[in-house]
Amino acid sequence: MRELSELKQSVEKALAFLKTQPEIKSAQVFASANNRLWTRLNYTSHIPCNGVEEAKSTDDYGIGVQIVLNGANGNMIGFGSEERDLSLDGVKMALDKAKQGAITDPEFRSLPQPTGEKRTLSDYHDPSVMDITDRALVEGGWKILDGAISSFLESQKLRDMAPGGALHDLGLIVGGDLSIRQERMAVGSYDIPEVQSDEAAAILANVTSMVEKGDAKGSGYSIHLKLSDLDDEAGSEAAANAIGSLDGVRLPSGDYPVILGPQPVGELLSNLIIRSCTTGAFYSQQSCFMGKMGQKVASEKLNIVDRGNARGLIGSRGITCEGLPTGETTLIKDGVLSGLLSDWYEYQRILNDPKGGEKLGVNPGDVRQALLPRTGFRFGIEGGRNFGGRPSASATNVVFESPSASDFGSLVRQVKKGILVGRLWYTYPIHGLRAGDFTSTLTADSYLIEDGEVKAPIKVNTLRINDNIANILMGIRGMTAETRPTILWPGSQIAYAPVGMMVDKVHFEAIAEFMDSAY
Repeated sequence: MRELSELKQSVEKALAFLKTQPEIKSAQVFASANNRLWTRLNYTSHIPCNGVEEAKSTDDYGIGVQIVLNGANGNMIGFGSEERDLSLDGVKMALDKAKQGAITDPEFRSLPQPTGEKRTLSDYHDPSVMDITDRALVEGGWKILDGAISSFLESQKLRDMAPGGALHDLGLIVGGDLSIRQERMAVGSYDIPEVQSDEAAAILANVTSMVEKGDAKGSGYSIHLKLSDLDDEAGSEAAANAIGSLDGVRLPSGDYPVILGPQPVGELLSNLIIRSCTTGAFYSQQSCFMGKMGQKVASEKLNIVDRGNARGLIGSRGITCEGLPTGETTLIKDGVLSGLLSDWYEYQRILNDPKGGEKLGVNPGDVRQALLPRTGFRFGIEGGRNFGGRPSASATNVVFESPSASDFGSLVRQVKKGILVGRLWYTYPIHGLRAGDFTSTLTADSYLIEDGEVKAPIKVNTLRINDNIANILMGIRGMTAETRPTILWPGSQIAYAPVGMMVDKVHFEAIAEFMDSAY
């Protein structure tokens, strides 16, 4: 992986060269390097398998150049990048692309400039994760797989199901991966001449387990900053959840009170809430919170804060991909929409938009502090920072809190007949993001609650939620103080979601019998 010093030197030399080009009024240079390491889990009890596959990796590095030129009708803006070349020749090729693609943008104001905030987070990742060996990666995969197999072997329920005690005949499956994300970046510009740099690393494990003969499926995951914290949690959780989903029941369509687990909360956050909590979504009039800045959009029991510079949280970064400090942005406070995620371009657009007050519901200048660009990142689709992309507003650590938090058992005891939703997939808005309508399917780890007790697993892929995010947010009746970090493929943001969030009514539709399958 390219060293941080090499990225910084490349940016410094690029800026020095660009300043010799008289036609360039202003410029920003961004260099990055990313490694992604995987070891796949592939265990099948009844088919010959390797259990843990060999380690694999992908890497990328390169440089991106954004320029401002004088044009006949005003400023012209161009961006170009070059892959796997940090030399001055690479910079020149990126510059040629930026010139060729330059356009006039009447809404452009400037490249990022200092906001008055200072960087507060440095040296926050575990160097051993950045330097992990292939052996350590594969050993981590075996640790996770051993956790799953141990859970299967220790299950009396499976032994009772197995003919002659032969568990392998039940069709036990464990799939998933252990992955390591490593990233380094450097950025500098005419307006922020001191080159800023950053590096981060994280460990992610996602596992799915099945008991084929029982038509049962369960999932598990874990996220860590430190290599020493890697354990078998993801594997043992997935196997335990698969065992727990045996003998699942079907439920009819209807409205049910629910308790959402951390993964479903993360699904709704990523696909609906965060997408609506950006200045860009308000500018383009796509947010489901249009005109509601400073107004109630959720239960007073809900606080949501993006903590981009919190030490010890997995999604933290020291500096944005625009060279600006990360920080804390309160999105919802006591149910009131209180702030938005911004990159510099969209921040400038909303501040200078004649219809900004109508779109937000308040004068943008009056809430400038709540809109500050602390989240302009160039996250790639597979994680890491993408030298070939432009910044956009992206969440970091989205932390859920409540002024009146409860414990999980207390929430369950309040439900007469409802659903514990443990995992969702295919969550997406319908009728456009602004409408707030969405659909999502229960795929695993969900249970029927009756008379304040978790009674029976719900058969996988037999229920779909069709509802509106406003109904979910306004219907929150309680949540746990305990949270769990959750990441969704292929995102980079981390949701520190409550272990349980109670919503008074959610609409479910039963999925037809012919679609009933654990796969």
